[in-house]
Amino acid sequence: MNTSQDNIHNTIDPNSLDHLQDPILKYVRTDFPRIDVSLTVEGALRVIRYQGIGERIVYFYVLDEDERLVGIVPTRKLLTSMPTVPVREIMSTNIISLPDTAKVIDACEMFVHHKLLAFPVLEEGGHICGVIDAGLFTEETLSFAERHHFDDVFQMIGFGISQIKGRSAFGIFRFRFPWLIATMASGLACAALTGFYEATLAETIVLAFFMTLVLALGESVSIQSMTVALQNLHFGTPSLSGYFESLRREGAATLLLGLACGAVVGSVALLWRGEPQAALIIGLSITAAVTAAGLIGMSIPTLLHAIHEDSKIAAGPITLAATDIMTLVFYFNIAMFVMG
Repeated sequence: MNTSQDNIHNTIDPNSLDHLQDPILKYVRTDFPRIDVSLTVEGALRVIRYQGIGERIVYFYVLDEDERLVGIVPTRKLLTSMPTVPVREIMSTNIISLPDTAKVIDACEMFVHHKLLAFPVLEEGGHICGVIDAGLFTEETLSFAERHHFDDVFQMIGFGISQIKGRSAFGIFRFRFPWLIATMASGLACAALTGFYEATLAETIVLAFFMTLVLALGESVSIQSMTVALQNLHFGTPSLSGYFESLRREGAATLLLGLACGAVVGSVALLWRGEPQAALIIGLSITAAVTAAGLIGMSIPTLLHAIHEDSKIAAGPITLAATDIMTLVFYFNIAMFVMG
C-alpha cells in the first residue's frame, strides 16, 4: 500500500479562497487503512502490520464483503481492545461522511462544525473512495471561518480594516464619516416623521413611551437577518432563486418573531396603561416592523452584492437607516388607521 502523499492530487493554499468550489475528490487521500468486518482485533492488527498503513492515521475504516463502509474504529480503541474482541463490536456505525460530489467548501464546513480529524468520502453505493483529513484543511478552515467573520463585522460597522490601516487621522475620518452621515440622515428623517405625526402622538401619549422599544426591536432583527444574508453570500453561490428562498424562510421566521414580540409588548402596554387601543397599535406595529426589518436585512446585502458594491459600501448603516424609517412609517400609519 502506498504510504506517501503522492496520491493527493492538489494541496490547499491557505492564502487563497478561490478553490472553495473545487470538487473534494481533487484532495482525497487513498492511503487509508481498511479492515474487514469479519476480523477480530488481533486479526485486524496482523493485517495492518502486514500491509502497512498510510501517514497521519486517526481512524480505521471497516468494510463488508462488498467493500462498502460499515463502520469506523478510532486508533486508540483498536489498540486498547482485547485481541479476541470482534471488530464489529468496537466499531462505530454512526458514520459522518462526505459524498463524492461534495466541494471543498463542504469539507471546510464539516471540519468547522463536527470537530473531527478526518472524514471518509463515499460513492452513492456506500463504497469509500478516499479520506479527507484535518492535516490538509486546518489552516484552510481557520482562514475560511475567521476571514469571513471579520468581513461580516466590518461590513456591519461601515468600513474595513484595510481601508484605515496606515492612514492618517484625516484619511480615517474620510472613510468613517460617510457612514455617520447615513446614520444622521436616517435620524433626521425619523425626527421629521415624528414631527409630521405629532398630533397622533399627542392624542395617545403612550405611543411615545414605546417608540424607542419598537425601533430597537426592528434594528435587532435587521442586524440578525443581515448576518444571515452575509453568511449566505460567503458560504454559497448567490442566485436569484436562492435569494427568494432565503427571503421566504426569513420572512416566515421574522413574522413569527414579530407576532411573539408584539404580543408580549402589547400585553405589557395594556396592563400598564389600561388602553386597549394603544396596546393594539403597539402590537401590530411591532409585528409589521420586525417582519419588514427581516426582509430589509436580507435584501440590502444581497442587492449590494448584485451590483458589485459589497466591497465598497457597508451594508450595516444602510440597513439600520432603512429599518428605522420603515419602522416609524408602520408605527404612525397603523396608529392613524386604528384611531380612525
